Amino acid sequence: MVNMAKKEEAREILSSLKMPETQQSDICCYSLLAMAGITEASGWPIATNEWLRIHDVMRFIETAYEVRYAENSRETFRKQAMHHFRNAAIAEDNGKTTNSPNYRYRITYEFLQLLKKYGRPDWQFKLKAFLEKYPSLIELYASKKEMTKMPVRINEEVMTFAAGKHNELQKLILEEFSPRFAPFSECLYVGDTVKKDLYKDTVKLQNLGFTITLHDKMPDVVLYRPDKDWLYFVEAVTSVGPMDAKRIFEIEHMTKEVKAGKIYVTTFLNFKTFKSFLNSLAWETEVWIAEIPEHMIHMNGDKFIGPRHVSSHSLLARTRRNGET
Repeated sequence: MVNMAKKEEAREILSSLKMPETQQSDICCYSLLAMAGITEASGWPIATNEWLRIHDVMRFIETAYEVRYAENSRETFRKQAMHHFRNAAIAEDNGKTTNSPNYRYRITYEFLQLLKKYGRPDWQFKLKAFLEKYPSLIELYASKKEMTKMPVRINEEVMTFAAGKHNELQKLILEEFSPRFAPFSECLYVGDTVKKDLYKDTVKLQNLGFTITLHDKMPDVVLYRPDKDWLYFVEAVTSVGPMDAKRIFEIEHMTKEVKAGKIYVTTFLNFKTFKSFLNSLAWETEVWIAEIPEHMIHMNGDKFIGPRHVSSHSLLARTRRNGET
């Protein structure tokens, strides 16, 4: 069995470069060793930067380290290692199209000079100079993530949502739906695709009678209108999670001590998505579609938007009749 000391040295190098943990995985360590031509018996001062295909990298790993990756792993190497190495100035490609048989990668000249210093007294000095010239991948990704965040005002406080369609719809609920159809309301809860409880007014929720356990799944947005004593339970639906009978039963159970009127709303970004969920929406609920923000759809339409008095018993019976569990 081949000694794995060089793999751990490669991992230490990637860590020193402030690469994300995902880019310190075994596949990334082996990729670095292969691109530098380093075997277990080699010293880092003899590192090279020959042009290599992904196939060449995989064959080197198998020969030098007795670790075999299937041929269909090439895309994994490309996505987990090569793309990120390139972003961090560790590697470069030869400019060919990715489906070209001549498409190749190599270690950059600048990184090669640093790599040759690993384990020597001037390593830290050279590393510091390299990082000052080329921002770390962690910093690069963090700045990109910050740029893609969406600012949103929640109860006069400016916060940010992570990028994505679901959070885009939640932002519209707070900024477009609420002023039109829940005027004077305050947000008591809103989640985020990255941070589950982005905003949560636990005291007000408890004062209203909420009993929330770790097993309960809160609606995406909870609004409270004190002048009417109405609660709006709002689901933002882009792919899953409409207000069907089962979902309402779950919320009713979680809010069985709540005396305020309860309004159930399913929201969609567009009419096309709404149509795909039409058959599963519960009666006596409301629908809001962001692309037509001035209008609401009332499932039953016997009254304009307002709380419904639906017992848990009748909801459960309806759920069972519909064959839901």
